[in-house]
Amino acid sequence: MNAPERGPLAGIRAAIVDLDGTMVHTAPDFQVAINRMRADFGLAPLTVETVIEFVGKGSENLMRRVLAVDFEAEEVERRFPDALAAYQRHYLAINGQHSRVYDGVHEGLAAMKAGGLRLACVTNKPIAFARPLLEKTGLATYFELVYGGDSLPKKKPDPLPMLTVCRDFGLEPSAVVAIGDSSNDAEAARAAGCRSLTVPYGYNHGKPVHSIDSDGIVATLFDAARLLAA
Repeated sequence: MNAPERGPLAGIRAAIVDLDGTMVHTAPDFQVAINRMRADFGLAPLTVETVIEFVGKGSENLMRRVLAVDFEAEEVERRFPDALAAYQRHYLAINGQHSRVYDGVHEGLAAMKAGGLRLACVTNKPIAFARPLLEKTGLATYFELVYGGDSLPKKKPDPLPMLTVCRDFGLEPSAVVAIGDSSNDAEAARAAGCRSLTVPYGYNHGKPVHSIDSDGIVATLFDAARLLAA
């Protein structure tokens, strides 16, 4: 898929931006917290490449996939509550310490705001993790709205978070673009009636970014801002 034509993105008045893998490279934080949890239970550490394949559908899904490396489904469910609690404890302790903001993110968000776009962050990360990370990275000031994976009854790829932002902004979904790194973002946007753009550098469950059904691929958020302003 090449860069999109202007047509599908005409009339955009707001952008919904994903967090992990789109604005911030958080996989190193995930790996540290996961491996500390695994050490608590006498399990071998996982590589960052393995962790990246598991990221994207929220902490509960992440923990189940991490446990499934070692256990069958029944044992995964038995161990899940303790593993999730341990992971969350370790993650809160190191949130943002091993992460970095991707190139073009601050510039892109600033350009979008300067161009009059309203901005929301929608992530499947629990809100108790998302807000501190946005503050620590200096990204919080760009966003009017922030929804985490536990802020609403359903998370991406369900369209509810996207539709909620559209309602909060008083905009039709066709006037909103979702920008993310995975199929979760594009599927949620499509189902809500929003436009969508994909960045190529994040965590798409180990699948190639070109397999995502979005309105186009943009190299950075700054490139997205320039495209939307064109």
